[in-house]
Formats: sequence, C-alpha cells, structure tokens
Amino acid sequence: MTDYAVGDIQGCHGPLRRLLAKVDFSPSRDRLWVTGDLVNRGPESLATLRYIESLGDAAVVVLGNHDLHLLAVALGGHSPRAKDTLQEVLEAPDRDRLLHWLRRQHLCVYDPDRMLAMAHAGVPHIWSLAQALACAREVEAVIRGDQAAEYFQHMYGNEPACWHEDLTGRARWRVITNYFTRMRFIARDGTLELATKEAASQAPEGFAPWFDWPRDDGLRVVFGHWAALSGQTGHDRFIGLDTGCVWGGALTLMNLDSGERIHCDC
Repeated sequence: MTDYAVGDIQGCHGPLRRLLAKVDFSPSRDRLWVTGDLVNRGPESLATLRYIESLGDAAVVVLGNHDLHLLAVALGGHSPRAKDTLQEVLEAPDRDRLLHWLRRQHLCVYDPDRMLAMAHAGVPHIWSLAQALACAREVEAVIRGDQAAEYFQHMYGNEPACWHEDLTGRARWRVITNYFTRMRFIARDGTLELATKEAASQAPEGFAPWFDWPRDDGLRVVFGHWAALSGQTGHDRFIGLDTGCVWGGALTLMNLDSGERIHCDC
C-alpha cells in the first residue's frame, strides 16, 4: 500500500485522473490524502466530488475554504459568487448524498506513524497537536450536527483575528475555521492576517508565514491553499502541495513514503 497526497483539485477532475494514472493508483491498494478545496473555480466540481466520495476509506480528506463555501451556499443561505463553478453540484440529483458526505470530512487529520498532520491551510504554531485536533473535532461536530445552518450563516469574517481559549459559539467556530482553512500569515501571538495572498516573502510587518514560526514538537504538516508558494516552504517538515492547477499551473501528487512529487500540467 502506498499513501499519496494531492494538492488543491478545485474541480480539475481530468488532471487528477491523469495524475493518478501516472502512479497506477488503485483504491483497493493505495490511499489518497486530499488537502482540501476539492471544488470550485475549475470545470468539473461534480465529477471530482463523485470520484473522491467513491474511493471510500481509500480517501483521507480535509475541508478547504472552497468546500466550506459550497456548504455555506447549500445550507447557510449564502449566494454563489460570480466566479463560482458550483451550480452543477447544487443541481445534481445526488446533491444531498454528496453534501452529506462532505460534511463528514475533517478539518485536520493526523497519522502518528509518520508524525504527519494534514490541514488545508496548515496548523498554527500556537496550538499543540492535541489542541489542534481538539479544535478540529469541535467544529467538525458542529458542521455535522443540528447547528450546521447557524455555523454556515455566520462562518464568514476575519474577526476574531486571534485565538483565545475563552471564546465561545460563533466567534470560536469562526477563528478555528480560519486557522485551518484560510491562514497564510500569522503573528507570534497567533493573530491572523487574512488579506495578503502573495508569496511568503511578502509578509506584512509583524507577520510571517505560519510555517516560519518554531514549534516545540516534531510535527510534520502537509497542506494546500497557498498557490503562490509553488509548493516551496523552505522547511522539510512543512509540505505545501497547492501548485495552482486551476490557475494554469500544475496539480501535484506526493508519495508520502518516498517524498517523490509527481506533477500534471493543467
């Protein structure tokens, strides 16, 4: 069995299938870790969702901001944005089954054998692994439960900008979500700067890429979300896999056992 991780697919189903063919991926033998943003902006969000869902236990999936946006439109009463390519999913006959499956996915997962975590945007240095997983499970339970509509109605926003243990309700859910799905630049105290999307070298004053702040553990993290990095973090422990397929770049697959990266031009 081989475990592979793939960067942000964003509805680019054709490149995904071509990439998996390059490594002779088989769901009966291998597993595919998906860093989130399965859907949106690309042309085949519905086909992508159907395929990843069909993999069953052979897929390990975390939710990205575009996946949550799909759920916010479907469940939280939000309107699609001008550049969204989600209508095919919203009108599909199997829409309810696919959305139910999407709501069952995680914000952060961890493989203790590899000391490897996966989250769409990353894991902030202010949280231990145990804290990160606890925060993820807390919001996952909300997304799956009776408060899902409330969560999605109030999910959007940049405040609070920093984690505090005494946060409750919507504010607590929102900041946890932002760390896992929107984070790029962060301050030493954990304050998020969510406006800047440029390369790591363009950090606003007082902020740094989340992976540049030291951690006191040996945690490794695989993530997507930040196409401007072109997969380069400068740290072996922090593995960026979003290489901008939907923007005309490439889709990247990494063999988690060997570290080999395989690309498919889009």
